[in-house]
Amino acid sequence: MRKLLFLFSLTVFICQTQSAEIFAQNNPGAETYEADVIVYGGTSGAVTAAVQVVKQGKTVIVVSPDKHLGGLSAGGLGFTDTGNKAVIGGLAREFYHRVFMHYDTPDAWQWQKKEEYGNKGQGTPAMDGTDRTMWIFEPHVAEKVFEDFVKENNVKIYRDEWLDRGKGLVKMNGRIVSFKTLSGKTFKGKMFIDATYEGDLMAAAGVKYHVGRESNSVYNEEWNGVQAGVFQHGHYFKKDVSPYKIEGDPKSGLLPYVSNEKIAKNGSGDHKIQAYCFRMCLSANPDNRIPFEKPAGYDPDKYELLARVYNAGWTETFDKYDPIPNKKTDTNNHGPFSTDYIGMNYDYPDATYERRKEIIRDHELYQKGLMYFLSNDPRVPADVQAEMKKWGLPKDEFKDNGGWPHQIYVREARRMIGLGVMTENETLGKAPVSQSVGMGSYSLDAHNAQRYVKEDGFVQNEGDIGVHPKKPYAISYASLVPKKDECQNLFVPVCLSSSHIAYGSIRMEPVFMILGQSAASAAVQAIDRNVSVQDVDYAKLKEQLLKDKQKLEF
Repeated sequence: MRKLLFLFSLTVFICQTQSAEIFAQNNPGAETYEADVIVYGGTSGAVTAAVQVVKQGKTVIVVSPDKHLGGLSAGGLGFTDTGNKAVIGGLAREFYHRVFMHYDTPDAWQWQKKEEYGNKGQGTPAMDGTDRTMWIFEPHVAEKVFEDFVKENNVKIYRDEWLDRGKGLVKMNGRIVSFKTLSGKTFKGKMFIDATYEGDLMAAAGVKYHVGRESNSVYNEEWNGVQAGVFQHGHYFKKDVSPYKIEGDPKSGLLPYVSNEKIAKNGSGDHKIQAYCFRMCLSANPDNRIPFEKPAGYDPDKYELLARVYNAGWTETFDKYDPIPNKKTDTNNHGPFSTDYIGMNYDYPDATYERRKEIIRDHELYQKGLMYFLSNDPRVPADVQAEMKKWGLPKDEFKDNGGWPHQIYVREARRMIGLGVMTENETLGKAPVSQSVGMGSYSLDAHNAQRYVKEDGFVQNEGDIGVHPKKPYAISYASLVPKKDECQNLFVPVCLSSSHIAYGSIRMEPVFMILGQSAASAAVQAIDRNVSVQDVDYAKLKEQLLKDKQKLEF
């Protein structure tokens, strides 16, 4: 056995030496940075991964396309999708504890008194004094916690560095040697972690992935694929609304944001993905409010469909203005026509950087136009207009972006097809999970993927699912790693190996933090034992995860 380990170590050493020689030949004079582990991404999972590497005594570099750390956790999603908070452990729980400690001080309450805050959370009190955790928070508070993590652990971060997706990645003998960013910097490591929402490093490494919804037949599921007529939230047209420019007249053409594509058979797969939006942080405080302005290219007729929804008697405009501290909200999509920009993101996962910027800008203009429409258009009910005029963007959030979130809500992009695949059968307790590296518990939550015309000539949305697991479920180590013949030194804790509908539950920010930390622990063990990510000794990994207070079973 020792002889085999020696031969394997010698092979790895030779491969690394050869790779270094090839790299030097192909990159003369390049600015090169090297660490044991390279983390690509600036998400919450990227931060916990980097911190865990340092805590385990290895070197790490975070290469972040983002200037701001924390992804959605610091980008407006302050009303945390907790699920069962008992299964949130490790650095993720430390994050929420630090948020609690911040709000446990009088200085944190600038715009309201602590006792005035309603303490409403999603399935749990916002501030849990018993466990000393807080699950609801302002964006700038979350970002500061992530920055504190980085500073305390001396994590080296290169920000605004974008992977050269064309030919910037060097791979040899099934292992990533290095990758280059568009600025010309090169990053070399023994292990790599792709903690982006898009999975760009994974894709560049040649790892197989899926975009869109699988048919139910692929993994023997019930809730994947097209789900026309399934309404598990309030995000659908509850009354008949005409989708045509002239109501009831198909010859007049469709209104904006309605597809002319015929709906496919239920359960069938497609390449459509659930809608994106920005999780706006809003303020109704006159001293901390930026009024909604008319965006460039604003066209009120683009929101005619919403006007018809109001005419049909809809009254739920403010149902997802969830309160966060200091008289602000985490405002999310709600209703048949809201902040979700349905059907306008299909090409985002594989798009070029330039095209992604166009998509993000288009989402921003749509959403800003929506807020202006709600505040000013005479077709909007007077009471809604009056209430909307009380709201605006906060002056003290996203200060370098005019109060607008710096992170679009990428609910789903690429998903790896890895060593093992998490499906609804595992998340709903129908199939066992081996080698747990963390747990999820939130509902299988997918937003609408398309808006179409029914056979009766009225408009409807499709894709909104919300199926609740009976209890928390384990997430398998095999879902974090590629197949061995594709890459042997890469972990993917965000765009992990999962079916579309299972990802609807796994994709929550606390889970990304949990999986980022677990991936980092595994990366360190792979380095120490000179093995591929597929050959990490799970018994030893489990020992470390439990030591770090990760929750592996319920």
